Amino acid sequence: MHPYAWLEQSLATIHRADWYRSVQSIHGGSGATVVLSGQEVINFASNDYLGLAGDKRLIQAATTAIQNFGTGSTGSRLLSGHRELHSELEMAIASLKETEDALVFSSGYLANLGAITAVVGKRDVILSDKYNHSSLKNGAILSGAEVIEYPHGDAAGLKSKLQEIRQNYRRCLIITDSVFSMDGDLCPLPTLLDIAEEFNCMLLADEAHATGVLGETGAGCVEYFGCTNRQLIQIGTLSKALGSLGGYVAGSHSLIDFLRNRTPTWIYTTALSPGDTAAALEAIKIVKEESTRRSQLWRNVNYLKELMLSHVPNLKILPSESAIICFQVASAAEALKIGNFLKTSGIFAPAIRPPTVPTSRIRISLMATHEASHIEKLIEVLRNFN
Repeated sequence: MHPYAWLEQSLATIHRADWYRSVQSIHGGSGATVVLSGQEVINFASNDYLGLAGDKRLIQAATTAIQNFGTGSTGSRLLSGHRELHSELEMAIASLKETEDALVFSSGYLANLGAITAVVGKRDVILSDKYNHSSLKNGAILSGAEVIEYPHGDAAGLKSKLQEIRQNYRRCLIITDSVFSMDGDLCPLPTLLDIAEEFNCMLLADEAHATGVLGETGAGCVEYFGCTNRQLIQIGTLSKALGSLGGYVAGSHSLIDFLRNRTPTWIYTTALSPGDTAAALEAIKIVKEESTRRSQLWRNVNYLKELMLSHVPNLKILPSESAIICFQVASAAEALKIGNFLKTSGIFAPAIRPPTVPTSRIRISLMATHEASHIEKLIEVLRNFN
């Protein structure tokens, strides 16, 4: 048999299961409305929660940085790629998160892979929430540590497992999303921190969908839950509410110093580009100074929940405390059917199917720049489908 023949067979299986994926081109700028396949649609598919990706101030900051430093960083941070701009961004992240230090990566995925593989190895164990993001799961596998999944959000189950196995390993790392990106719910962070302290474990929380969104100043779930001064490893991204690209780790001086010396996804990759770095720096400044954006986002979230409850009560809405609202459907085929109906009706809200999630659903992301009429149109279309 030809050594690549299995590819066509695997693709056929993916098609039969209604799991096949392909890209959809968005034309023009990003925002609450976008042009998709020549049609203007209301955009409920974006992670640009604060509407900063198209903000003129971020665009100007990125443009100025490119003019001053060029389009690329040209090398890793330890060779030719470091700019003072990177240090300024790290200081801004540490200030927002109220940590001693921070380290910027070229993506949030790389931040998770690098941090996890640096702090644990073959003599160690990782306890991972079953619904964690792919980057957390793959980082755990690459670390070489023993990986044990605990049921989603189940702190009691986590504690029970640690009572059973903790003494068998050198180090233990608990890893979790703070906001689960395909459900919208939050991890029980204070309880997880208590468990980590009780069993002498490290805790790593991925704040990708919480940074800029949750907490009084937008610092994320750690701030939202009042855990700012507690010791943990905080991961996040610059590509969602902050409207740029890249990732970060925030924590103690010793943690960040260690990661600079032992993290392969930081040491051996090109530094974040000047434009992306400057845009993220400007976004953090806006997040700190303009709480009205965050307030408007939460008004939109609450308005959508209110309308869903009163106008489409038959939807099976998953529990959510974030800007992500999902409703489950019976199958991948049904999710595709609803997603296509929404799109032809002027709504862009994608079908999310296995293996990304255990059950198929429609995922709706709210933005601060959505207008009341956008949300009302979504409800009208959902009512028409039902």
